[in-house]
Amino acid sequence: MKPLFLNLLNDGGATFSYPTFAMLLICIALIIKALIKGDADGKARKLISHISLFALVWGFLGQMIGLIGAFDSIEVVGNVSPAVLAAGLKIALLSPVFGMVVFLVGRLGIIILTWKQKD
Repeated sequence: MKPLFLNLLNDGGATFSYPTFAMLLICIALIIKALIKGDADGKARKLISHISLFALVWGFLGQMIGLIGAFDSIEVVGNVSPAVLAAGLKIALLSPVFGMVVFLVGRLGIIILTWKQKD
């Protein structure tokens, strides 16, 4: 049995969930690198900021594309049960949630780097 995180990552779809996960790993690596080596010029903070914001927007793009596809399917089929609709909406919400997690991790890293620089 796979952990819940892997199930959610697979449910979110490879097109949007896996790139968002890669952006999360990149943000974490940049935060760790900046904490270890320092970030006097602020390049790491800017890059983390840009990547995390891109992940947020990427997640919402995934949601919009998923919802358009779901509504197209509902239009073709006609009458859809509430359980099927709820499952589709859950999957549509996974991409923006992953994007928000990356954004929050990135913002937290920027806060930590900014706080560390002032010392």
